Amino acid sequence: MNNGKVFFVGAGPGDADLITVKGAKAIQCADVIVYDRLINKDLLDYAKPLVELIYCGKLPDRHIIPQENINEIIVEHAKKGKTVVRLKGGDPSIFGRVGEEAEHCVNNGVSYEIVPGITSGIAATTYAGIPLTHRDLSSSCAFITGHKRTDQIQKETQWDKLATSVDTLVFYMGVGNLRMIQEQLVLHGRSRKTPVALVRWGTTEEQETLVGTLDNIVEKVEAAQFRSPAIIVVGEVVTLREKLAWFAEKGAETLTVAQGS
Repeated sequence: MNNGKVFFVGAGPGDADLITVKGAKAIQCADVIVYDRLINKDLLDYAKPLVELIYCGKLPDRHIIPQENINEIIVEHAKKGKTVVRLKGGDPSIFGRVGEEAEHCVNNGVSYEIVPGITSGIAATTYAGIPLTHRDLSSSCAFITGHKRTDQIQKETQWDKLATSVDTLVFYMGVGNLRMIQEQLVLHGRSRKTPVALVRWGTTEEQETLVGTLDNIVEKVEAAQFRSPAIIVVGEVVTLREKLAWFAEKGAETLTVAQGS
């Protein structure tokens, strides 16, 4: 039997309407869909009736299925001649482990395509009224993981270069390490007055945004019991939210905390 094919599809940040046309077409053709915790389940409505659904969601402290097993599941079904969609939240190439999973396909002679999606670091901040770049405020941005590998096999963040060389910093998976992020940025030269925002469940009806500064954001997060999943954005562009919070003006956000002094 000839091998099938794997499509690594970016499901987008939460709003089901933000799926790409190519991503939706891939879902429609799938025999097997291996999907993550943070995808909008409405996207599964694109699938054909007899599709096999395999949930492999990951919590911050617990993986339902280990990554090595996910790799094997994808290849195993493709080798049976099936079309497999690996449906990932956001964009597969932004902290989505698509490199590891695609490499496993290559090592096993399985054909694949990568279908980009809209990453939450761009979409959630945009829905919160925070563009990552602005001619007057920011000419650069960086995406950084706020979560370390448990086995410690990971390149250390170069805080001394990152803190002051990039205008806008966007941290993924960093709520649990917010105090460390705040301390490192301040230690390496970022002003305590730098605006900071956290956007939780971005682009969905449950979206919440909390705004402060590096000086007070940790205390604000603790007081509001603000939990993951959330994007953290650091930089002067956060001040634009006061004018550009279009999603909040629609009444779509459930929580807004004004910037502190």
